[in-house]
Amino acid sequence: MNPLPIVRASLSRNPLTVILFSLLIALAVALGIAISVQERALRQGSARAADRFDLIVAAPGSQTDILLSTVYLRPTAVELLPGAVVDQLLHDDNARFVAPVAFGDSYRDSPVIGTTAQFVTYLSDGLAEGQVFAAMDQAVVGALVDVRIGQTLQISHGHADDMTDGSGDADSYQGADNDHDHDHAQPHEHDHAHGHEPVTVTGRMQPTGTPWDKAVVVPVEYIWNAHVMGTGHAPGDPRIGPPWDPKLLPGLPALVVKPKTLAGAYGMRSEYRTAQSTAFFPAETLVQLYDIMGGATRVMSWLTLAAQVLVVGAILGGMLAVLDLQRQRFAVLRALGASAGYVFASVWLYVGAMMLAGAVLGLPLGWAASAIATMLISQATGVAMTASLSWTELRMAATLLGLGCLLALIPALRIYRAPVVDNLR
Repeated sequence: MNPLPIVRASLSRNPLTVILFSLLIALAVALGIAISVQERALRQGSARAADRFDLIVAAPGSQTDILLSTVYLRPTAVELLPGAVVDQLLHDDNARFVAPVAFGDSYRDSPVIGTTAQFVTYLSDGLAEGQVFAAMDQAVVGALVDVRIGQTLQISHGHADDMTDGSGDADSYQGADNDHDHDHAQPHEHDHAHGHEPVTVTGRMQPTGTPWDKAVVVPVEYIWNAHVMGTGHAPGDPRIGPPWDPKLLPGLPALVVKPKTLAGAYGMRSEYRTAQSTAFFPAETLVQLYDIMGGATRVMSWLTLAAQVLVVGAILGGMLAVLDLQRQRFAVLRALGASAGYVFASVWLYVGAMMLAGAVLGLPLGWAASAIATMLISQATGVAMTASLSWTELRMAATLLGLGCLLALIPALRIYRAPVVDNLR
């Protein structure tokens, strides 16, 4: 006998119950899917954001802090690399180019980053519109900065989100390379007295999928000058970019190095790991962060699995109660000649159909939840991320479905073993 007509009848008899149980299973599946998809999207997006930062050289300190400040433009207090080390690195034969990165100021909610025109062109693969800055009072904006070409921007001291006030960077600059003890004592008042000169937007970068899409990029001389450290050039010299005067060169939070060769990259990393500087590949630090994140993700995955099992168990408990109310129907089937195996198959397929519906629905629900989370995180961090399903999520859904179908044997066996005479009462 074919049990499918009985299964269809059972499903249509209590549609609200079937929909409710299927939705609960779908939500349990979606939870695990969303965590898995989001973790992979975060890994891939953060790795892509660091692709163009081959080697970072900075003052000794936390590599994670330096990475967050330089690549992801997160306001973090870091020490300054002495000018002598900066000059040595700028003239290193193993480097294709060396780009200074200075920060500490903001325009509205956009960080203001000081660097060179060469690095802007490299990072953006050319500009989307306009031209790169050619003077200290000019700026290039990221693809997501809501300003127009030719607009004048008034730069503010410190970071827009007040995670740090920026004065630490100014103090470190002065302490590293210049004898300005009177300035060092009151950085806020000194900055207010001199102010930040306005800059004119001359160009817009191509979308990079990195936090630099939200940045206002100015010549590094602008940052130095705003913090009263000179420009690296002789007083009155309006030039921007290298070569800088070694005697006038201020310190820097970090430098991004594009090595000529892979061997040169490892050689520079070793050479600049000294008492005055540190050098590292961003990928190395990201691997360490991924290890930490992976450990947390594994814990979350196990907790999610436990929650899913509890949800499925609770749903099966509810199904047992529903099936208990229908035990008379199955007893009638047995009395009319249906075999115990037929009843067993009917009950198992009935429960399994709800499990299958929940697992299939849980996949798009989990992807949608992760897509929303990805969009929100991308907007907050500027790191472009994409939520996509893979075989990992399909295996997760299949595993939970298999577990659910295995647990569905419990109500099927209960109905199968129930005495016909007792259930007819």
